[in-house]
Amino acid sequence: MEIEFDLPAKMRDGTVLYADVYRPTTDGPWPVLLHRTPYGRRSAVMTILDPFEAVSRGYMVVHQDTRGSSQSEGEWLPFGYEVDDGYDTVRWAAALPGSSGVVGMFGGSYTGNTQWAAAVAAPPELRAIIPQVTWSDPSDGLYFRGGAIELGLYGAWSLQTGAAQLARRVAEDPAGVMAALPALIADYDGLAPRSYWELPAGALPAIARGGFPDIGVERALADPSSAEGATIHGKHDRVEVPAFNVAGWYDIFLQGTLDNHVAMAGHGKPSRLVVGPWTHVPPAGPDGVMAGEVNFGLASMRQMLGLSTSLDQLQLRWYDHWLKEIDNGVNDEAPVKIFVMGVNEWRDENEWPLARAVDTPWHLRADGGLTQTPPTTDEAPDSYVYDPADPVITRGGTLVMTGEFPAGAFDQRVVEERADVLVYTTEPLSEDIEVTGRIRMRLHAATDAPSTDWVVRLCDVDTDNVSRNISDGVLRIHGTPGEPAEREIDLWSTSNVFLAGHRIRIQITSSNFPRWDRNLNTGEPSQTATAMRTAQQTIFHDSARPSRIVLPVIPRIS
Repeated sequence: MEIEFDLPAKMRDGTVLYADVYRPTTDGPWPVLLHRTPYGRRSAVMTILDPFEAVSRGYMVVHQDTRGSSQSEGEWLPFGYEVDDGYDTVRWAAALPGSSGVVGMFGGSYTGNTQWAAAVAAPPELRAIIPQVTWSDPSDGLYFRGGAIELGLYGAWSLQTGAAQLARRVAEDPAGVMAALPALIADYDGLAPRSYWELPAGALPAIARGGFPDIGVERALADPSSAEGATIHGKHDRVEVPAFNVAGWYDIFLQGTLDNHVAMAGHGKPSRLVVGPWTHVPPAGPDGVMAGEVNFGLASMRQMLGLSTSLDQLQLRWYDHWLKEIDNGVNDEAPVKIFVMGVNEWRDENEWPLARAVDTPWHLRADGGLTQTPPTTDEAPDSYVYDPADPVITRGGTLVMTGEFPAGAFDQRVVEERADVLVYTTEPLSEDIEVTGRIRMRLHAATDAPSTDWVVRLCDVDTDNVSRNISDGVLRIHGTPGEPAEREIDLWSTSNVFLAGHRIRIQITSSNFPRWDRNLNTGEPSQTATAMRTAQQTIFHDSARPSRIVLPVIPRIS
């Protein structure tokens, strides 16, 4: 392999972006695999493809710093320039010495979005993308979720990239950088005990002190149209290249990745989907089997997918077909591969969501019951007091935060002991129940506050009474205080078998902090709100107001 460092690529406005190019030493020409990243082109962060394996397979690999990051010139504005820069970079990469003139793209998270941005712009040389663990609509997992701010990601990511921006200024202002860096690091290191708790949440003081652009939350609150550069939702009809989507059941962008696949397939575009029991950044080495406290087995690992292949090999087969025009059977394979948790097995499917799933309601009942039978009497409602000064602390889930808050499945019993968390549980199951698909809660509730949040979590309770989170969701509401209303809370999607002897559990509360910002219960805008009040919350489950969670159950094959 030969590596050429620091290649300049001039964008249409004259800004120069820098890249490193990895070439095979065999005779070319070779297709190009492009990775555009804000995390440093010599960093392995979110590449999610072994460049050495790709080069040995006969591909040129290009790692480029996006505008305003690392060595590349220009303004750092997250998602501000990726469409035009993506188009220009694909055309530049296709013309590199040794290139066959066709380009594929790879990477995850932000670098998954840079692929979609380029694909929407449609440079003629782009032939395939593999966006992993990335979103579709920034209001559903990147900036916000159910109207709440994705505070955990917003704070951590903005300060991390702010530190990188400071490092860029060392040469021009070493004294200024050395003066500013300790405060920024202190704010980042203090996110869990201090910085996340500062108000207002919609203009987080720690980010303001750093003086750098945030991930985009603050711009979107001020002007929703500013989210356009980060938005893929509604643009899939402009994408002509095949897309191989990779998701994790415990990834913060799980639903967005699923939505991207569904949209592409709905437009008749070639699309493939793989979903593993993974977090946003799965642990490396022997710990790669873990998502939180749960060991999903060797077959779950990206490097040992089903003990028969690896995610790298699946990606390279995809590129072989679309970039080298090799008839290797890719089009004959099932378009969807999912890992079914609980039984811990991979399974091929012909579509997502699964057409055979049956939406099955499970009703909240008196005394903490959860049954398929709806209430037929006027059961008394349940209530609790939500105090934003004492929120429920995040424990696992689909998230990206600081190290104090790892993603994945965790024992929820400490959460369930709180007085402001209502728990509803089935009897032990007489047989396995598979839930695969999107989960929604239909909640009849009232609050005495002008605004509040409803947070719902689905858990799997094992025979040792350990309750582990499967999925959750939040909904921020504004309404008439004291007026009951039916609300729908989106818990996103999962695939999990609740084994015989286990129990299905629902938690209902009003906070999951600092994953999501606290609703202060006043109705004031999050950009300015600092005053708090408690809220008296009431959950109904009677014949006229049957609160229920709707689970997509896969019928058993007899």
